[in-house]
Amino acid sequence: MARASKREEIAQAALEQFRVRGFTATGISDITAAAGAPKGSFYNHFASKEESALEALSRYADGLRFDMLDTPGRPALERLRAHFEFLGADTVDNGFARGCLAGNLGAELADHSEEIRSAVQDGFQRWAMYIRQVLAEAQEAAELDAALDVEEAALFILSAWEGTLIAARAGKSAAPFDAFFRMVFDVLLR
Repeated sequence: MARASKREEIAQAALEQFRVRGFTATGISDITAAAGAPKGSFYNHFASKEESALEALSRYADGLRFDMLDTPGRPALERLRAHFEFLGADTVDNGFARGCLAGNLGAELADHSEEIRSAVQDGFQRWAMYIRQVLAEAQEAAELDAALDVEEAALFILSAWEGTLIAARAGKSAAPFDAFFRMVFDVLLR
C-alpha cells in the first residue's frame, strides 16, 4: 500500500519555520520534524531548501490578503488601512516572532541567491502595484491629494511597512505600528 504524500505538510512547515527561524537557521530536519515527516521525504518533494523557500514565498503571498485592497463598497484608504492592520495583528498575535517572509528572505539571501532575490523583488513589485492602485482610486474619489505621486507613495509605504515590522520585532512592541499608522494615514495620506 502506497504512503500518502507529505508534500502539503512539508511545504506548510517550511513556511512556518522560515517565518520564525529564517532560512539559514532552518534545517531540513526542522522542517520535516514540524511536518511529522521522515527527513528523507523532503527530497521527494523539493530538490533543495531554496526550492522550498520559493514555495514558501508563494504561499506567504497568498496569505497577505490582497483581496482586502479591492473589496467593493468601502473607501480606498479604509481598505488600505485595514490591510496593514490585518498584517500588523498577525505579528502582534504571534508574539512578534514572525515578520514579513519576503522582507526576511530578501535581507538574508538577496546577495546569495539570485532566484530568491528575484522572487522577493517580484513580490514587492506586485504588492506596490496593489497599493498604487488603491491610492489612485482614492485620488479619483477625491479622498487623496491629486498631486501625490502614487507610485512613489506606494514604494514609500511598503518600505516604511517593512521597517516597521523589523522595529516591532526587535523591540517586541506595537509602538512602531502606531507610528506607521499615524505617519502614513494621518500625515502622508491625509
